[in-house]
Amino acid sequence: MSPLSTTYLRQLSEAVGFELVGFARAEPIPPDALYSWIEAGYAADMDWMTQRAAERLDVSQLLPGAKTVVVFANNYYRDDPEVQDSPIAKYARGRDYHSTLRDRMKAFRKAIQGAYPGIGTYGSVDSGPLMEKVWAARAGLGYVGRNGCFITEPYGSWVLLATVVLDAEVDAYGEGPTADRCGHCRKCLMSCPTGALVGNGRVDARACLSYQTIENREREVPESFRVQMDNIAFGCDICQEVCPLNRRPVFAEHPRFAPRAVAGLGVLELAGLTPEQYEKFIPGTALARAHYDGLRRNAIYALGAARESRARPLLEKLSGDSSELVRSAAQWALRQLAQ
Repeated sequence: MSPLSTTYLRQLSEAVGFELVGFARAEPIPPDALYSWIEAGYAADMDWMTQRAAERLDVSQLLPGAKTVVVFANNYYRDDPEVQDSPIAKYARGRDYHSTLRDRMKAFRKAIQGAYPGIGTYGSVDSGPLMEKVWAARAGLGYVGRNGCFITEPYGSWVLLATVVLDAEVDAYGEGPTADRCGHCRKCLMSCPTGALVGNGRVDARACLSYQTIENREREVPESFRVQMDNIAFGCDICQEVCPLNRRPVFAEHPRFAPRAVAGLGVLELAGLTPEQYEKFIPGTALARAHYDGLRRNAIYALGAARESRARPLLEKLSGDSSELVRSAAQWALRQLAQ
């Protein structure tokens, strides 16, 4: 098969809704890029990072004969006035981005298989064993910044990534990461309230509030981190908000990125969600990953960190909740109010 036309593939990616696309040769990733991070303990208890490490480092184990990794990016930045003070990270305020990017990726794969019958593809949106930021850098879409986020020139770090592996070559490939524009700036490192940014674009998940509020959903958050969770209930945007490269964000017009009703809830409302309200507000959003008790726990910690006195009646009620996780959080928050 002759190399595929990147001009055609770019047109196709734009037609299905992606704003950026790049192409990288499907060459193995040096093991140290992953193992040094894991061995330092920065992966916390995300054991799946190790379990499928071989596939992360060599996409030919996912798609035999892999030749090309196509990387897509979508801008998701919104500054809707009604949710500017939301305790939910911007990427999670609208429809679950996995669904949005997966729909576009599926449309791309269907079209390319129609145009090139017999071509092999493997697609992933975040949850698969692909190191998206590494491939995005190789494809020339940007670079991994000091805060560990992937930074593009047109959209800063307010982007979501998806990848498709092909068992065919294309007629042009990216030339690797774009120039590092972080320079000597250390604003993100200095602003991270828990010291999770350890340099070289690496993040210690154990200290990251995004990890603690999303992945660590069945255990207590260490107290030294809870006290930093003022108005933080799901994810954390601090290192992106202080980044000078994000000073001129581009508004994401697509309605799938528009905030849903849950983004208008404050931490008091989130802490007091009933099961019925949870089923009304959460399905179809990324917040479902935290689960019912985990999301309430996060919001309770935020109330305690803010020492929100008006929350006392709710906290007293939740200190007797059926969930040990929620009870413990409420009791801790009440102790914060007493100080």
